[in-house]
Amino acid sequence: MLDKTGIAKRIAKEVKDGYYVNLGIGIPTLVANYVRDDIEVEFQSENGVLGMGPFPFEGEEDADLINAGKQTITTLPGASFFDSSMSFAMIRGKHVDLTILGAMEVSEEGDIANWKIPGKMVKGMGGAMDLVASAENIIVAMMHTNKAGESKLLKKCSLPLTGVGCVKKIVTNLAVLEITKDGFKLLERAPGISVEEIIKATEGKLIVEGDIPEMTL
Repeated sequence: MLDKTGIAKRIAKEVKDGYYVNLGIGIPTLVANYVRDDIEVEFQSENGVLGMGPFPFEGEEDADLINAGKQTITTLPGASFFDSSMSFAMIRGKHVDLTILGAMEVSEEGDIANWKIPGKMVKGMGGAMDLVASAENIIVAMMHTNKAGESKLLKKCSLPLTGVGCVKKIVTNLAVLEITKDGFKLLERAPGISVEEIIKATEGKLIVEGDIPEMTL
């Protein structure tokens, strides 16, 4: 089973040379720490940064350099800073190659709910709706089940939707799955996790074809 760092390491393998990548709040922010050194990637944050680097070491933080989740960050040589209108022009103009988001629920049809739990206070949707409406390649980083052991990969999302039919791939603590027209397709399983455990933890339709390889990080 993967922890949050393991999920981020696996998603980092999906990042290709030359990509412009937007990292959502939560687990996705860890991905920048694990991208291969031999490729060039530009990480974009919707609060107005292009060229984010890994998180700073303790004691080296700059309170003026933050990501969309208000975490301190580093920047790489050539990084640029701009206002929200420019940032969202990049997003809405489809100039971002890959968007990595967290989620509370994902449906077998690729719907995502990641911004609100009814009855709980939220500041707003933020940039999530723009990201899911504009991005053509969305990978979700999430836990497979909630704290009660209930599946978060569902037939239909029960929480308010952020976007419809937009998710392409999901990496959880148990598995890597692809969204297809027929449901969740199991691609890889986490170390030490059996296919049966993944089936049990997935409420939505799960397609299992042949031997499912164990993921490598």
